[in-house]
Amino acid sequence: MRLTLKDKDFLERLRILMDSKDLAIELKYGGFKRFVLRQNYGDKIENAFKMTRQGVRWRFQRLFNEIYVNAYLAIFWIESNFGTELRQKALEIAIERVEFRKKALKIGNLNGYRLKNECK
Repeated sequence: MRLTLKDKDFLERLRILMDSKDLAIELKYGGFKRFVLRQNYGDKIENAFKMTRQGVRWRFQRLFNEIYVNAYLAIFWIESNFGTELRQKALEIAIERVEFRKKALKIGNLNGYRLKNECK
C-alpha cells in the first residue's frame, strides 16, 4: 500500500499534536496487540485534522495498524526466508528513492518521477 498526500498531512498533524501532548500513541493489549490513539478527542482534534473523530480513528487505524505493521510483517517474512543480507541494500534503495522524490518535488515534476521509475 502506498501513502497518499492525505496520509502525509495526517501524519504531520499527528506529530504536532503528539509533540504538544494533546495526543499519544499507545499499545493496547487484549487479543491481538494494536496501536491506539489516546487522550483528547474533542473539537480541537477535529479542527486540527479537518475531519471527524471517526475519520481520525479510521486513518490512524489504516496507517499504524495496517500499513506500518504490515511493512514489518513483510520484512520479517522476507528476512526469515532469505536472511538479513539484503537489508542494507534495501535501505540504500529506499534512501535513494526518497532523495529522488525530494528532488522531483523541488522541481515540481513528481509525475515524471513516478512514470519513469515505476515503468521499469
